[in-house]
Amino acid sequence: MTTSRTTKDLLYEQVARIAKAAASPKRLELIELLSQAPKTVDVLAQQVDISIKLASAHLKELKSARLVESERQGKYVVYRLASEDVARFLVTIRRLAEDRLYELQEALNQLSTSTTEWIGTSRDELLEKAKKGDVVVIDVRPADEYEAAHLPYARSMPLAELKTRIAELPKNKPVIAYCRGPFCLMSADAVKLLRSKGIKASQLRDGVAEWLG
Repeated sequence: MTTSRTTKDLLYEQVARIAKAAASPKRLELIELLSQAPKTVDVLAQQVDISIKLASAHLKELKSARLVESERQGKYVVYRLASEDVARFLVTIRRLAEDRLYELQEALNQLSTSTTEWIGTSRDELLEKAKKGDVVVIDVRPADEYEAAHLPYARSMPLAELKTRIAELPKNKPVIAYCRGPFCLMSADAVKLLRSKGIKASQLRDGVAEWLG
């Protein structure tokens, strides 16, 4: 084997470490959750619906590929993404899957039939409307995720609190709800609740990670 062939194999082998680390539905979901905010192993295990032991094993794989980092805070180990590029990586491969996989397209189409998406020409249009107060944008993720990062002009109204806080929302303006991205159902649930209360609500498909560009 030539030196150039050996070098090329080594280069692709290193790149493949990223693909290997991400080659698991649960690890992709863990990346999505960490795109929202740093989280402990216990919280991640609960949100992904797996054991703490299995969550730790998945996180170890992600850490070995330097996709996530961790630090101990008291008795807890807190994980975070190694950089915003990891969130962009997730968005990119998800969009590629949406473009190439008919099965995913069908699943998303079935999901969209039960929701009312916000239709606009651009993100700039939405930001301008939100800035002027023509629409109200609400973030229905947990409060800690909102505090870590959120869309401009968005209000924090976690889904768990929405039912008791509906009076805070105007009935004469459109309300746009968003959560963790296209695979997140919290914003769809929020829209259904708001519309049942007579509020003109719609769902923003993108989340914070999608807005990183």
